[in-house]
Amino acid sequence: QVQLVESGGGLVQAGGSLRLSCAASGRTSSTYTMGWFRQAPGKEREFVATINWSGGSTYYADSVKGRFSISRDNAKNTVYLSMNSLKPEDTAVYYCAAQLYGSGWPALSRTSYDGWGQGTQVTVSS
Repeated sequence: QVQLVESGGGLVQAGGSLRLSCAASGRTSSTYTMGWFRQAPGKEREFVATINWSGGSTYYADSVKGRFSISRDNAKNTVYLSMNSLKPEDTAVYYCAAQLYGSGWPALSRTSYDGWGQGTQVTVSS
């Protein structure tokens, strides 16, 4: 199993930036795909971005493409989500997820991921 802990959320004005971090412990994180999802109040959890085990491949939701960037540092067992040009509609709880057992790429569905963090709140004010 793996334990995931997100950090870096907060309150930011529209147009601002934040960088989220997801620290993994337990099973070696360098062997599996990682993803970021988000859930706004009253809405379902949605896919944001994913990165393969080596960091060589990434995939983004259309809504964040060009503004968000996912990266990983396997030496630190950490995945990052850099968010620029933030909009009020980006407000949500952001979750880090690990695809421990599957192998499909890109993994866009919540059901493709086996481990989840507790989430970190991102609030973008207009």
